Amino acid sequence: MIKTMLKAVGIYKLYEKWLENMINKGEMPSHIAIIMDGNRRWALEKGLEPWLGHRAGADKLEEVIEWCLKFGIKVVTFFVLSTENFKRPSKELSELFNLLKEKAAKYLKSDILHKHRIRVKIIGRKQLLPPDVRTELERLEEETKDYDRLFVNLAIAYGGRAELTDAAKKLAHDVVSGKLRIDQINEEVVGKYLYTADLPIQDPDMIIRTSGEERISNFLLWQSAYSELVFLDVYWPEFRKIDFMRAIRTYQVRARRFGA
Repeated sequence: MIKTMLKAVGIYKLYEKWLENMINKGEMPSHIAIIMDGNRRWALEKGLEPWLGHRAGADKLEEVIEWCLKFGIKVVTFFVLSTENFKRPSKELSELFNLLKEKAAKYLKSDILHKHRIRVKIIGRKQLLPPDVRTELERLEEETKDYDRLFVNLAIAYGGRAELTDAAKKLAHDVVSGKLRIDQINEEVVGKYLYTADLPIQDPDMIIRTSGEERISNFLLWQSAYSELVFLDVYWPEFRKIDFMRAIRTYQVRARRFGA
């Protein structure tokens, strides 16, 4: 039994190394977006409270940031909390908010963001968050605003339709106030009113969704027009480096096939 397990581990490590070599030979996606799905189901299947799944998911997010640094990814956007998620039970939301505040405080005290020059940005309707949570997250943004090695976007209180609605309101305001003429409005101008306007690469090359669900769930509706979609049948807390690399490999194969 032990020999069989050791053999399996050895094969896994060999495959992981081969896969890493393969993707390093190809063109890396510049912007990866991730729908971190499956936290609640992972916890419930283990007989745990749903928020413990979110804690496991938050730890996984930290791992993925390390992988992005390793492979030279420039921008990564995580779908953390949607506007629809505010309908969840109050206890679960309370635990989620506490987790967000806790993680923000942790990073403010550590030097990892400064060491690797990681910029953190919150995209979404931050006004929906409890004031203490919003304050900690905005401190994180302020502390890292000048960094440019890796751009980490956390979509919190986010919805794609909400983003487009907010953009439309700002655009309409500028038209009414005379800052913008209607005949000046084009796709490039609209992009400047989105939450992602100040990113070096707005549109994700690839969107990964875990848990086996195959939809984008109101995520980056404008920006994902030409994104490659990769759906993986694994819960987010169990997402492995090998899954991440396989997704990149899938992107590279598709990009070559279609001449991207």
